[in-house]
Amino acid sequence: MSFAAYKLMHCPTGIENCASGFITHSPTDCTPRIPPVQTDDLDSDWPDTPKPTGPVPNLIVSAANVVEVYTVRVQDEADSRDSKPPLDAQLGGVLAGNSGASLELVCHYRLHGNVESLGVLSSGGIDGGRRRDSIILTFQDAKVSVLEFDDSIHGLRTSSLHCFEGPDWQHLKRGRESFARGPIVKVDPQGRCAAVLVYGLQMVVLKAAEAISGLVGEDSAFSAGGAVCARIESSYIISLRDLDMKHIKDFIFINGYIEPVMVILHERERTWAGRVSWKHHTCMISALSISTTLRQHPLIWSATNLPHDAYKILAVPSPIGGVLVLCANSIHYHSQSTSCALALNNYAAPMDGSQEMSRSNFIVELDAANATWLTNDVAMLSTKTGELLLLTLVYDGRIVQRLELSKSRASVLTSGLTTVGSSFVFLGSRLGDSILVQFTYGAGASMLPPGVKEEVGDIESDVPSAKRLRRSSSDPLQDMVNGEELSLYGSGPNNAQSAQKAFSFAVRDSLINVGPLKDFSYGLRFNADPNATGIAKQSNYELVCCSGHGKNGAVCVLQKSIRPEMMTQESIPGCKGVWTVYHKNSRSHGVDSSKGPADDDEYHAYLIISLEARTMVLQSANNLEEVTENVDYYIQGSTMAAGNLFGRRLVIQVYAYGARLLDGGFMVQELSFKVPNSEIGSGSGSENQKVSSVSIADPYVLLSMTDGSVQLLVGDLSTCTVSTTVPAVFESSKKLISACTLYHDKGPEPWLRKTSTDAWLSTGIGEPIDGSDGASHDLGDVYCIVCYDSGDLEIFDVPNFTRVFSMDKFASGRTNLVDSFIPQPADTTQEVVKITDDATAHGRKENITNIRVVELAMHRWAGKHSRPFLFGILSDGTILCYHAYVFESSDTGSKDEKAINSQNSGNLSSMSGSRFRNLRFVRVSLDTYARDEMPSGTLPKHFSIFKNVGGFQGLYLSGSRPAWFMMFRERLRVHPQLCDGPIVAFTVLHNVNCNHGFIYVTSQGTLKICQLPSFLSYDNYWPVQKITLKGTPHQVTYFAEKNLYPLIVSYPVLKPVNQVLSSLVDQEVGHQLENENMNFEGTYPVEEFEIRIMEPQNSGGPWQTRATIPMQSSENALTVRAVTLFNSSTRENETLLAIGTAYVQGEDVAARGRIVLFSVERNADNSQILVSEVYSKELKGAISALASLQGHLLIASGPKIILHKWTGSELNGVAFYDVPPLYVVSLNIVKNFILLGDIHKSIYFLSWKEQGSQLNLLAKDFGSLDCLATEFLIDGNTLSLMVSDDQKNVQVFSYSPKLSESWKGQKLLSRAEFHIGAHVTKFLRLHLLPTSSNAAQGSDKTNRFGLLFGTLDGSIGCIVPLDELTFRRLQSLQKKLVDAVSHVAGLNPRSFRQFRSNGRAHRPGPDSIVDCELLFHYEMLPLEEQLEIAHQVGTTRMQIMSNLNELTLGTSFL
Repeated sequence: MSFAAYKLMHCPTGIENCASGFITHSPTDCTPRIPPVQTDDLDSDWPDTPKPTGPVPNLIVSAANVVEVYTVRVQDEADSRDSKPPLDAQLGGVLAGNSGASLELVCHYRLHGNVESLGVLSSGGIDGGRRRDSIILTFQDAKVSVLEFDDSIHGLRTSSLHCFEGPDWQHLKRGRESFARGPIVKVDPQGRCAAVLVYGLQMVVLKAAEAISGLVGEDSAFSAGGAVCARIESSYIISLRDLDMKHIKDFIFINGYIEPVMVILHERERTWAGRVSWKHHTCMISALSISTTLRQHPLIWSATNLPHDAYKILAVPSPIGGVLVLCANSIHYHSQSTSCALALNNYAAPMDGSQEMSRSNFIVELDAANATWLTNDVAMLSTKTGELLLLTLVYDGRIVQRLELSKSRASVLTSGLTTVGSSFVFLGSRLGDSILVQFTYGAGASMLPPGVKEEVGDIESDVPSAKRLRRSSSDPLQDMVNGEELSLYGSGPNNAQSAQKAFSFAVRDSLINVGPLKDFSYGLRFNADPNATGIAKQSNYELVCCSGHGKNGAVCVLQKSIRPEMMTQESIPGCKGVWTVYHKNSRSHGVDSSKGPADDDEYHAYLIISLEARTMVLQSANNLEEVTENVDYYIQGSTMAAGNLFGRRLVIQVYAYGARLLDGGFMVQELSFKVPNSEIGSGSGSENQKVSSVSIADPYVLLSMTDGSVQLLVGDLSTCTVSTTVPAVFESSKKLISACTLYHDKGPEPWLRKTSTDAWLSTGIGEPIDGSDGASHDLGDVYCIVCYDSGDLEIFDVPNFTRVFSMDKFASGRTNLVDSFIPQPADTTQEVVKITDDATAHGRKENITNIRVVELAMHRWAGKHSRPFLFGILSDGTILCYHAYVFESSDTGSKDEKAINSQNSGNLSSMSGSRFRNLRFVRVSLDTYARDEMPSGTLPKHFSIFKNVGGFQGLYLSGSRPAWFMMFRERLRVHPQLCDGPIVAFTVLHNVNCNHGFIYVTSQGTLKICQLPSFLSYDNYWPVQKITLKGTPHQVTYFAEKNLYPLIVSYPVLKPVNQVLSSLVDQEVGHQLENENMNFEGTYPVEEFEIRIMEPQNSGGPWQTRATIPMQSSENALTVRAVTLFNSSTRENETLLAIGTAYVQGEDVAARGRIVLFSVERNADNSQILVSEVYSKELKGAISALASLQGHLLIASGPKIILHKWTGSELNGVAFYDVPPLYVVSLNIVKNFILLGDIHKSIYFLSWKEQGSQLNLLAKDFGSLDCLATEFLIDGNTLSLMVSDDQKNVQVFSYSPKLSESWKGQKLLSRAEFHIGAHVTKFLRLHLLPTSSNAAQGSDKTNRFGLLFGTLDGSIGCIVPLDELTFRRLQSLQKKLVDAVSHVAGLNPRSFRQFRSNGRAHRPGPDSIVDCELLFHYEMLPLEEQLEIAHQVGTTRMQIMSNLNELTLGTSFL
């Protein structure tokens, strides 16, 4: 294998940085403002609580190279009382008048670089708060990008880039090559400047542009609708070394000064734990006043003699001012005038001769804490154990008298905290799920209403059982510190009663995280289908991952494809479609209303099944019974569509030549479709005209005929009948229609009206479809979306058919769609493409003319702030997905001007009158979906929208590659469904036996009634089930014979310090401790290890621990593997569980390890697992890796590897090899070849020869490399060696003894290298799936394997071998795309993928891995640009698309 592709399959989820700011709206915009609640009962409950009435800022999070911006949507209690609750029950009860809050995604970007730190440049309240904030991101070495939100594209746009790398800036490094951390950004609270610390000692000051400066003035013409964002004007560098600061630990800007003031925490001379008795209190803080205009930075005050373990400073908000310095054992407050400190435990020593420190009333270690301010005098600290502490500053005026610390709740282990607005705090976590918490505080505890205590005591109490199952994984604030108590007080007696604040918390939302993936294994799902073949077989497998740490430790079960839980199936050959319809019987209607089931819970009345030549009707409310003969449905031929009209009272059934309107089983009206008279043609011509597609939006039905014409059936509510019309717009036009659909803009406030420029439309008077009975479900407008053969798209309102939106070339898939009535400045670029050489243009036109839209769908799902999605399927199989948004462009001018203009232009006024000028669409990437070429034989794709399947909403794509598009937080999650192959038809079914389930029909003619598995969380890149362990998982293996997962788990145990110290002494040397007679009080946490053998539940519930194998004290289990050994006495193979351990007793005790073998048996009735120890032996050195090699057991113990044979009672060494590794991190075996990776010495390649019983070193890599994982990569008959390292790179080596540069085969040669940007901890070798082309190429491509890998960021990707022709084509495409795509944050994909050696000598290897992260941008380009780039590369668009598609298909594992 010389060529490969890297592909990210699951984005990183571990959140590293979070911040809040007004990104998508300014503080004065009222969109997310929460109206104050004026109900009396609430006010009496909460007498003094501040209502969160201010605007809520956005939340910005970053996980490795992913940046996401969220809006916090708050749900008032008043709202939720009168409206029905949303599908997912809200967490946490009612708090401060809010019944819930959720995060809604605004935009999501995958960058070409990992975000090192992020800051928000605030607009500082200039312009009365009309300006918005900007996001500052920093990247490795010294790159800074400033991004702002641009309303016109509904996304982020780069406003400035600052780079301090390369030859011009070499002097900043001062000769150093490796740096402990990337650049760190901090921002002045008033937004006057920001500072970035690069290369450890260089401070880059970024000066913000003032509101009046010329730059923004010029820009504001095209700036986002008059919204001006904070910008950076200029930058300069301060060398901190010149100010005599050597070791910078942290820095921050503080409040309360006229100029920006930066406080820097630095260490004058370094010390460490072993020298603390001689040298301590080495840190100090210095405050510099930054004058950005004069570029001066005088020192204004400083404080010395801070403890050596100080690591973080916090700026105290106004009006107090000053800084808090966090140390491991104490907290210090300093300002220009006063200082005070708080000792947290017995190690906090005051500086010599100074006054005694006040002590907190409980002991805590505060190293590695994160913090944020809840109010101006209370900070929330999150410790390394996940406890939340509240630090209160007791102050008088601006003088802080003392600090008080109190315990609060327990929560996730955080990587960052940020306060969002005045009443939310977000806890971002890399080790567990991140959570959004609402907090409220008052002057005492008496103000909690009686109901709240229980509700928050158990967060899960008000969540329905299915949800509880799903949420229990991330049980966020579960452990109360003292059981019942919820209110948190300031500690100690208090002179000022006002300082004693009681806080109460409620969890409002959580973001799933599956990282850090330490290890994973690949096993069968409990509902696997043994008969599956080909690609459907992939849904038999799941990935079982060790993720999280400490109390956030969990087993994550990831399943990329959904396998529905089947309830029943029936073979119905020749089935073409299925529909379910409701029937509100007028007689039973009165009865129902007394019970009052919501619309959502009404059962379906009939199931209609369309076959090739007939139609079956089944009653579906209780059991499915066929009633075809007893009803007036059209049953002589196949049905085209069926649905409900008039608020579910009647059913309409459309067939090829007519339609029937039914009340339950009785026909009310029948229509047959005739050709309108304007058409001139013989009788035979009218015979051929039949219905090809149907779209129903109560009370309209849109029919598209086979000859391209359109008819509309209009329902009359008063008579409950339907009449046929042909819209005049289509009658006169000669354009052929390729697809059309109706869109029902439901709800009391139809969304699309907001986009109209007409005042009367947006106020929402004049309901066109209000029924005579004033039925509320009919509210809303209906629109017709039409796409022509030319690729143009138009939206009409129904029934008047006035054109409200139109755009040309919808089929080309532009990033943003705008109403073509608005003059587009950007059109110039398209013109250039068209004037290229005629001959080439002619050659390229041929394959583009046949691309047209074959299906359209538009829908807005439930939710107060949801916006519609528009979907289109092109004839080549591409799926276009657009999300609508409102943008009021500045050129529309004021209302008066418009009125004058429209009078002048006369006939234009009718056109521009009610257009949706402010409607725009932004394209959403669906690169996870594997599309397929659509040859004539394949099934057509079809969208089915569902509003409630198992509590979820979204749409289902049937066809040859079916998939679920689920809707969460205004974001589509695409989950494929592979298990049944192509799917012909889909519909929802809700009845007694099948609760919110669905029906689908496979291409083999099997009809299946299913439900979605309820134990999975679908709001993730892959569906996931989390099983909490309350301990740290380290390694997992799959015991295939018994379908068990043994895993290593460790958890902290508190032991007396004396006992811990005595275990750190080598027993053989002598007992020195007794003589000194040392007695230590207290306890010390020690990690204890055990092996848990877990079994998946058949119901999909939480997994059960079937057996545990405890380790001895101070013994760490390092590896567990299921090994197959050849028993030399019985001459049979046995599968045993092998465990390798190490005794960790400190540096004074020689390392020992233990190899233990266990047999695992089930007893007869399968209920119990019996685990018995078969063999155990102590060896020198830690046993860090195990593998079975042709029936022998290979053990890596310390500095050597030993091969053992198994006699049934003991292991006997057969061969050994003293490779010089220090510590083997991974062993891989293929046939008789061994690949081992060492923690420092890179990789070794050995072989085992049976006849001479010898292990031979074939070759090794002579470089030094800190390996993390290794694996063999097999491509046909070539064997390559893959290794990942601690600098987030991967390398591919090959053993080529015939080449001279391999030093006669001693040296492994580098074949490819690539920077992944995440620590890869495990590779898994999987067979690539057959795709159409490689099956045709014959047998040499059948033996191809891809490597699936997991990383510490929670991302999953794969490396796939490519043949040279494909690789060359994709590589030249990749070089073009570097320039053709505008990259977010201005990052260069080529520099990101360069091998990072961190200052070590490294010879660059060949660049033989293509980056699919960049290649998948090709599909997102407009069609014209795709053709142009393909032409420049010298190939065709079809060829590139099929290559990319083969990559996706070949790797659709799991």
